[in-house]
Amino acid sequence: MNAKTILLKTTITAKDDWHIGRFSILKRHLQDCGHHVLGQDRRVAGGNDYDLGSLTENAVDQVWLFAVDIEDALTPDDAAALTAFREQGGGLLITRDHEDMGTSLLQLGDVGEAHHFQTRNPEPNEDRRCVDDTVTDYISWPNYHTGANGDYQTIATPLRDHPLVLRESGEPITYLPSHPHEGVVSRPKCAAGYADVVIEGRSKTTGNVFGSAVAFDHRPNDAGARAGRAVAQSTFHHFVDPNLDPSMPSPSFVSEPPGRGIAENPTALRDALRYIENIANWL
Repeated sequence: MNAKTILLKTTITAKDDWHIGRFSILKRHLQDCGHHVLGQDRRVAGGNDYDLGSLTENAVDQVWLFAVDIEDALTPDDAAALTAFREQGGGLLITRDHEDMGTSLLQLGDVGEAHHFQTRNPEPNEDRRCVDDTVTDYISWPNYHTGANGDYQTIATPLRDHPLVLRESGEPITYLPSHPHEGVVSRPKCAAGYADVVIEGRSKTTGNVFGSAVAFDHRPNDAGARAGRAVAQSTFHHFVDPNLDPSMPSPSFVSEPPGRGIAENPTALRDALRYIENIANWL
């Protein structure tokens, strides 16, 4: 493994929310793996985010962007900075959650188009444009129910030998943290040939299978070099503290009772942490 400089970044400034401090387990685990990890909420200078505008100057290798905003947070300049970063070889993970959270990710080209929202770029299958999680009635589709926060879900790995999904033993990971209302991703048509769905979840409400992670491999850029790899993830709840450790606090607006499955199943937690390691190594 080559140590990397990784920027963990949210698109919000509010503290009673999914701010960067709630990704402490992720940050600590990446540091334990030898990476240099920076963590920042949105920092605005002249309307644009300071950190995203200075990625090249700060020698960042990867950006893990958690689009936890309800309204468009990324400005066109922010999106241009992230796009240029990837075109120059930087690695990019982008993730959001249910309904229209993080729609500004659609400014990020192919990796943004992997994300399906309610009012923009909805799932192609119209039969899927309906409520899946029927418990939390104030959250609408896409909202795939894979279990309680603090529990774990059994995932499918269509490409069983992809580096993103391998345990140290060479077998594919089986578990990830669950969430009552996940977003959804799929491989966009423009990325055929260099992107694949590598993880699928399954709704515990309907049994519907949905895309949970799409991996974008290197592709040629306009300069004849290689653009960086990227991962589009269905929900940031695969990485946030209370989903990895149910004893950790959540924002005050979280109303669903937590589970304790991931704390009681060491294999599930190991798989979740291994997936984090794999992303850092592969990007």
